[in-house]
Amino acid sequence: MLAQSNTVLAGYWEDPEASAEALHSGFFRTGDGGTLDEGGYLSLSDRKKDVIITGGENVSSIEVEDVVFSHPAVAEVAVIGVPDDRWGEMVIALVVLVEGQAVSEAELIAHVRTSLAGYKVPKRVEFRDSIPRTATGKIQKFILRQAFWENSDRQVN
Repeated sequence: MLAQSNTVLAGYWEDPEASAEALHSGFFRTGDGGTLDEGGYLSLSDRKKDVIITGGENVSSIEVEDVVFSHPAVAEVAVIGVPDDRWGEMVIALVVLVEGQAVSEAELIAHVRTSLAGYKVPKRVEFRDSIPRTATGKIQKFILRQAFWENSDRQVN
């Protein structure tokens, strides 16, 4: 997605490479993906770097997160793609449970399967005590992906 206005940044502080990558002809590349409907309304779907490509299919991590989060035992969730020899990337869900609640990996996968196409369903669920966030509360997916991708020849953001 491209944005242009008098309030869009002029560049990144002391980072000309990042500025050159993000800015082009007065437009800012936001890194978001979305669609315009017939009425001209914009719907943001996901950050481009958070889209998982598995078996040639694009999977919105946000879409999968919404379904996982709809389970009453789930307090927090982050969905990421991890290396997979067969499919390129595999969808996995990292889940923090509501205190005092219990659910199995199989139950969560079955829950998601009732709402999403098979290729979007997490192949694994890992339970965590917490999910790393920025000071403003955004999930730091790059930190979560790092452990899975650090020894891979192929890299993602």
